[in-house]
Amino acid sequence: MHLSESCLEPWARVRGGGTTVAGMELNPVLARLGNYPITAIRERALERIEAGLAVIDFSIGDPREPTPGFIADALRNAVPDVSQYPTAAGRAELREAIAAYVQRRFGVTVDPETQVMPTSGSKEAIFSTPLAFIDRDASDGVVFPSPGYPVYERGSLFAGANPHAVVLGDDFILRESAIPDEAWRSAKLVWTCTPHNPSGAVSTRDDLAGLYRRCRQVGAMLLSDECYSDTYEDEQYPGGPASVLQIADDGIRGALVFLSLSKRSGMTGYRSGAIVGDAEAIAALRDLRSQTGTASPDFVQAAAVAAWSDDGHAADRRTMFTAKRRVLERAFEELGMEVVASRAGLYLWVRVGDDVLITHRLLGAGIVVSPGRAFGAGGEGYIRLALVPTLEECEEAADALLEALG
Repeated sequence: MHLSESCLEPWARVRGGGTTVAGMELNPVLARLGNYPITAIRERALERIEAGLAVIDFSIGDPREPTPGFIADALRNAVPDVSQYPTAAGRAELREAIAAYVQRRFGVTVDPETQVMPTSGSKEAIFSTPLAFIDRDASDGVVFPSPGYPVYERGSLFAGANPHAVVLGDDFILRESAIPDEAWRSAKLVWTCTPHNPSGAVSTRDDLAGLYRRCRQVGAMLLSDECYSDTYEDEQYPGGPASVLQIADDGIRGALVFLSLSKRSGMTGYRSGAIVGDAEAIAALRDLRSQTGTASPDFVQAAAVAAWSDDGHAADRRTMFTAKRRVLERAFEELGMEVVASRAGLYLWVRVGDDVLITHRLLGAGIVVSPGRAFGAGGEGYIRLALVPTLEECEEAADALLEALG
């Protein structure tokens, strides 16, 4: 089965079939964005699978290792005989478990009643947060790093904001000085991500403090995506990557931090995360979410209590991801391709030259990766591999990489 190079460029296309459905006009933002980039790439992998060809899929961050048994047990034990609506605020027990985790991990005390809100994963929380703060009639701006998680821009567009992508330098760290004065003047929200998706680069406390102070000066809110805060190499970051929670003013005024159990605890399918920070902002988001009915089921919250309350399993998973990283790194080193950053997070970020060409060649060898340009400007010339196949599959993929690219 031959996959043409054009089929590897879904991020450059809008949804086919025009801008109407059943005779009705689509939201122009939806028509403009088209398919989610990684979804389109996975469709290419499915074509190979349906053709009976082998595939090792590194395209999306969905680890294959089993969720720790004590977490699944907590969920099963909490399934009620009578199901009732969960609340937007979440169970007090869960908010307390998240606050206790924040204290252990970052040494920061937060009020579980006013500064913590459980979410149905981080993606929906990141997407919907601008809806609570953006005035579409005021030309509010949202700043975000590029390459980066596409949801920063997508949520901003649906909220009616003016998005401003800041193309990152070679170290893939967003700093206050990289954001133009024009963007600062209109900024209502500023997104940062550490450890960074897709590169795994880690911001220092000084990097985060610079962003936070400038946000406070201009009246913008700093939104820090820290969903990978517990996936890092222990030798490189003995105490873990820094957090905005550690550098913010008392009460974490003007900042929100987004956390997730997806990678930390292998709970991608559970859809469970949290927002921690400014109490007034949390209250606004709670009001928004009560309008949309967005909340995790109580039995998922019970599983989340178990997950946030235990750090041992997260450490075990870090060891596993590091082992996978080492296997793949050796293959790219032998090929003379540079692995950039990638000491934290769930990904390997590799400088390859022509990312579309390399993605195409690897697909032909049954290895599915994400071309860097799928994550926005500045990602050209790189590929991203999510460390989700098993260690044995990574070893198999390393041999296939050498054969396909050597």
